[in-house]
Amino acid sequence: MAGIDNRLLAAGALLAGLGVALGAFGAHALRDILSPAAMGWWQTGIQYQMWHAIALVALAALPAQRVRLPAAMLGIGALIFSASLCAMALTGARWLGAVTPIGGALMILGWGLLAVRALRARD
Repeated sequence: MAGIDNRLLAAGALLAGLGVALGAFGAHALRDILSPAAMGWWQTGIQYQMWHAIALVALAALPAQRVRLPAAMLGIGALIFSASLCAMALTGARWLGAVTPIGGALMILGWGLLAVRALRARD
């Protein structure tokens, strides 16, 4: 596709597909196994993963040089955030909650950097 960053589009699509699969797994296979708190962690992780997957798909249509780093921060942050919450839900290893903010910080920084680059592009 012309004008589209196919690698970024593919990353967003894969992240979204994984989110759908994990969301379905949680809703059907885990709902009677996990505690309400653990199910909440699972749902939060998948929700953030899906929102950021959609963001990556949208960013794929923008000039790559402007969005590549913010997109990487969003994607990696979403993976760390989601994976740590899902792993904590499955294992009960609450120390993984200390990893989750790393992913959250990457997502926040990615959105911030995207905003800065968008404002600079106007000039």
